[in-house]
Amino acid sequence: MRRHIHEGPLVIGGGLAGLSAALEAAPRPVLVVSPTPLLQASATAWAQGGVAAAVGPDDAPALHAADTRAAGAGLVQADAVDALTGDGPATVAWLAALGAPFDRDAGGGFAVSLEAAHSRARVARVGGDGAGRAVLSALVAAVRAASHVTAWEDGRLGGLITAPDGRVVGAVIRRADGPVQVLASSVVLATGGVGGLFAETTTPTALLGEGLAAAWRAGAEVLDPEFMQFHPTAMDVGLDPMPLATEALRGEGARLIDRHGAFLLGPAPDADLKSRDVVARAVHRARADGRGAFLDARTAIGAHFPEAFPAVFAACLRAGIDPRETPIPVAAAAHYHMGGIAAAVDGRTTVPGLFAVGECAATGVHGANRLASNSLLEAAAFGRRAGRAAATEPSPPTGRTAVPGLMAELPGDVLARVRRIMSDRMGVVRDGVGLRSARTEILDLIARHGPAGPLDAARLMIEAALAREESRGGHYRSDFPETLPVARHSRIAGFPGPMVRAAA
Repeated sequence: MRRHIHEGPLVIGGGLAGLSAALEAAPRPVLVVSPTPLLQASATAWAQGGVAAAVGPDDAPALHAADTRAAGAGLVQADAVDALTGDGPATVAWLAALGAPFDRDAGGGFAVSLEAAHSRARVARVGGDGAGRAVLSALVAAVRAASHVTAWEDGRLGGLITAPDGRVVGAVIRRADGPVQVLASSVVLATGGVGGLFAETTTPTALLGEGLAAAWRAGAEVLDPEFMQFHPTAMDVGLDPMPLATEALRGEGARLIDRHGAFLLGPAPDADLKSRDVVARAVHRARADGRGAFLDARTAIGAHFPEAFPAVFAACLRAGIDPRETPIPVAAAAHYHMGGIAAAVDGRTTVPGLFAVGECAATGVHGANRLASNSLLEAAAFGRRAGRAAATEPSPPTGRTAVPGLMAELPGDVLARVRRIMSDRMGVVRDGVGLRSARTEILDLIARHGPAGPLDAARLMIEAALAREESRGGHYRSDFPETLPVARHSRIAGFPGPMVRAAA
């Protein structure tokens, strides 16, 4: 296997978190590895809502922090939330300075939208529903212009390289012309979430939890992997992945109804702006009952749809739906992983030399239920912090290292089976019988196919869901519907440690 020695941080992932880290690591040389050309196959580019931050005149980071803690159902970490919300205004200003074309109000300030569980309108947006691609485009341009950044746009993570003392000192990268051992001063994982493990998802299907799996096998602790957020308004139009109907539609007054026109969550004007877990379960229940679920924007948005929400409007037209005249069929779909690799606000994991940022990390800011649009803020704000921290790590070692075997590649039919298992038994509503059968099937697949990243990630999520005998936030057990009085994290030690332990 070829060996490449890089004198600075190795950033694996080309979304908002990874590119923010790469830019902030200057002047240290940075190698960014992405499986596809930048802007392709990144969940950031698909984000519609925007960046949550206290940029309005009636808002403050403390109010943003209070809303984040309330949404997190007892499992947010106060110091991390304070860091995130405190960084909010400066992060939006930084992105704007890089060229992100945020919408502006008449006075030149940031135009903001109201989304579910926010007490203030605080989501800075672009073109109504195009924030993700616009923000990421600005960062891609900055990275391509940065002399300290080199990008490999054909590389996938195959495993992490460790020194004898356990420190992560590089990674095996699968490239088009074969695998390469990359030794680096530090490794920043920005590999995204696990949405591709589910048959119904709003994320790129290539997001299979491989960063999470590789970090666990390298000894990193995993935090709360059972908490998956299901977006209640994925468009149910037969596509994989499912197009997203942004929550901002409901912020503007669109309503969730069944096929008979009855409100799914009641007639109150703000009924559809409850936290995402509550709304997702209402949508799931209506569909399970045969009543169907639809997002009705005819009155609230109507003729203004094309200019107010162009991305959603275009997706509707491609599916043969005119949302100005017809309610949009929706379903709850896997959208965002709140758990992940345990990491501090500067991305440091429990393994020296290894950092994790963005959706693959669990920093404690999302808890059991992510507050809408906090994800782009976390990716940029904590990505910047991680880049600065990773740049301080020493040069890569020249001595002996432990090079892992490459994670197994799963055949398409096996991956399809995993996706069906996860959607059916790790979905919006779970129970012990389904979770135990899911664990049995995943362990059988591991025995047959080896330590594939998607199988490891699925196993970590299922084991934690089975151990959590309560319902909290995005984790709902029909056999344990009550919430325990004391909120405890699920912590999974690095491989091959004990699978799950609860900790306050």
